[in-house]
Amino acid sequence: MLDTVPRPLPRPAPEPSPGLAVRCFRVLLSPWSRFALLVAVLGAAGAAVLLYEPQKLLADGWPPQFSGAAAVVLFAVAYGLCAVAFVPRPLLSLAAGALFGSAFGLLAAVAGSVLGAGISFGLVRFLGQGALRPLLRGRWLLAADGQLSEHGFRSMMAIRLFPGVPFAAANYCAAVSRMRWAPFLLATGLGTIPNTAAYVIAGSEASSPTSPMFLIATGFIVLTGVAAAVVAWRQRHRLRRR
Repeated sequence: MLDTVPRPLPRPAPEPSPGLAVRCFRVLLSPWSRFALLVAVLGAAGAAVLLYEPQKLLADGWPPQFSGAAAVVLFAVAYGLCAVAFVPRPLLSLAAGALFGSAFGLLAAVAGSVLGAGISFGLVRFLGQGALRPLLRGRWLLAADGQLSEHGFRSMMAIRLFPGVPFAAANYCAAVSRMRWAPFLLATGLGTIPNTAAYVIAGSEASSPTSPMFLIATGFIVLTGVAAAVVAWRQRHRLRRR
């Protein structure tokens, strides 16, 4: 008589545990490891600003060995890097106007703004988004994330046109959201023109503080600042009512 008792299937061999190098690689690629790297990069950038004091350009002027188009391009690159390192953009825009005049100063300042915004966006998107997105809790944070993710270009244009939101904070919030690159950069380039132009013109006319152009530029800066405060106050009360 045949034996009908089923025989147990052989157990699969246990998978080999990953080696030390693989485990270290996984730890390095984890969201919080990348976030720690982001903090280190931004901290180093801030320390470099404190050490080299790029704001001395306003007092010392541009190095004489750089002139013409090369100087404008180099200043735009320096503007972008300084913006990543938390140097206030108004100070950089004033320097652009003082060094290159209204037209070329505006070109350098806007190009530097887009460059700095792109670098900040890329750093946070690749190094910080994975760690920060799970922390988006609370009504205000979720509302801001939804607005930036679903209406990226329109939202970023509004943020750039009104100076109430710091430049770096807007970059980082957009990077943590699901906003795409193209709307972010396009809205940054277009939205920063009015306020940047005002600071550049004020810097180019700083030697003539009673000139009409200087008075118009400073008046525009004050007006947009007041408008931003009013909009922020109304938006805050609207969110509270919700």
